[in-house]
Amino acid sequence: MNEKNRKTLRAVPAALTLAWALASAMAPARAAVPVEMPGDAAVKAAKHAVTTYRTDVVDTLAKLVSFNTVAAKDVPCEQNPAHIAFKKALAGEARRLGLDFADHGCVAIVGLGQGEQRVGLIAHGDVQPVDPSKWKKSPFELDRTSEAGRLLARGAEDDKGPIATALYAMKSLKDLQLPLSKRIELYVYMAEESDWAPLERFVKEHPLPQVNVTLDAEYPAVTAEKGYGVVAVTLPATAPAAATDGPGIGAWIGTFKGGFFESQIPEDAQALVMGATPALEAQIRQRGAKQAGMRYEFAWQGQDLRVTAKGVSAHSSKPEDGVNAIAMLADALAVRPWPDAGAGALVNFLNEMVGTGFYGDKFGSIAYRDAFMGPMTFAPTVIREQPGALALSINIRRPQGKTGEQLSNEINAALAQWQGAHVQLAKIDMDIGDPWVQTDAPQLPTLLGVFSYFTGVKDPKPVAIGGGTNSRLFPHAVSFGPAMPRTVYTGHSEHEFITVKQLLLNLQMYTAVMAELAK
Repeated sequence: MNEKNRKTLRAVPAALTLAWALASAMAPARAAVPVEMPGDAAVKAAKHAVTTYRTDVVDTLAKLVSFNTVAAKDVPCEQNPAHIAFKKALAGEARRLGLDFADHGCVAIVGLGQGEQRVGLIAHGDVQPVDPSKWKKSPFELDRTSEAGRLLARGAEDDKGPIATALYAMKSLKDLQLPLSKRIELYVYMAEESDWAPLERFVKEHPLPQVNVTLDAEYPAVTAEKGYGVVAVTLPATAPAAATDGPGIGAWIGTFKGGFFESQIPEDAQALVMGATPALEAQIRQRGAKQAGMRYEFAWQGQDLRVTAKGVSAHSSKPEDGVNAIAMLADALAVRPWPDAGAGALVNFLNEMVGTGFYGDKFGSIAYRDAFMGPMTFAPTVIREQPGALALSINIRRPQGKTGEQLSNEINAALAQWQGAHVQLAKIDMDIGDPWVQTDAPQLPTLLGVFSYFTGVKDPKPVAIGGGTNSRLFPHAVSFGPAMPRTVYTGHSEHEFITVKQLLLNLQMYTAVMAELAK
């Protein structure tokens, strides 16, 4: 797939019609889902929302992103001071808009109306870690000016933008006093990015809405999600024997590190080449220059060469949206065989077993794909230096088509073969999550109809994603936005934003969906 960099523009909805129609025509055949266009009342409410609250929704988003709601290690979400402050601000916004609010610790609920039948909207108020040095302004200040038409902040797309739009969608229904037969509830979970256990307990202890829509993925509607997994391999951080016993080994890799967290495609990596030569530097420069989207810096430290790689971060469920600095730096160093020890063995492992692709094609026989959910993705995300060891984490997003046991066996077989030819790994850890498919979603025709009406896309179809959302825990849940199909999803990246145009489009579609599902 084409490499994309951080300057990639988000497609405007009107421009999607032809591309989406062509993509749908080429997609594998699936059972037809009827499309139900929104009624006059829903369209009227959507227009009211976007004309009345086009500036207010941005101001509320600015309030929500101002809280650093990254999970704090060893602090439960219900005790995290930043999370408590965020929920207090959310409660203030909800009550100001005439909505009710309930705080259940790690879960906050904003409600509109009454009734035994309920429609649930699911979002999350926590965000992924962030490197402030990579942002033009603070990542916890809504940057409205640095890039025309874009609202930049951690959480702008994932997932505080959807929360802000949901609030004003509910407010618009209240303004027009639409006759609703169902109560609408917005569930805001505070640990989606770090720990699902509190939400799993919550859903067992509380009666949930009968129909649910998650606001944490893509349009037109997501009915399948790949399983999240990690393969972590640890190598002893030893130098080649000759490097300590005496001269003659030539160049070797002293250190290799990179990445930030497991669910982010890394944009930073660095290696120290010991005993390098100008000729070796020239070879690495030449190889690195052929890589699309990469930048390199070279600095000499005596006879050692430090190589710093800069790629483009992305959500690890969409490795094709980023440029993986770890994989690319290893490839740039593949100008000669390296001594099979420590960081050199890690570089060899990356080049021989992972490469610069996304699909595990070099890792034994693990690669596979599903006709609807697409291919398994397989991307290195973090290298951590530990006492006497180097640990590499590889992020997996796997579709249906293989059992977890089969995939685990294939991974172990590939690792055994590599170890037999190279060095023994100090440790191997695997966590293979299960894919999820929603087969019973009565709200699908409404979601597809609203999407079609407001975008002009004809005959939209449900889609699958690589990420995992809280749809898995709620009855009859599917995801609906906030990102348009075939665009770069910026959540988890160091360049997260939502366009004003998309925010307002989301406001219209969320309002119309609520009006239709709760009427």
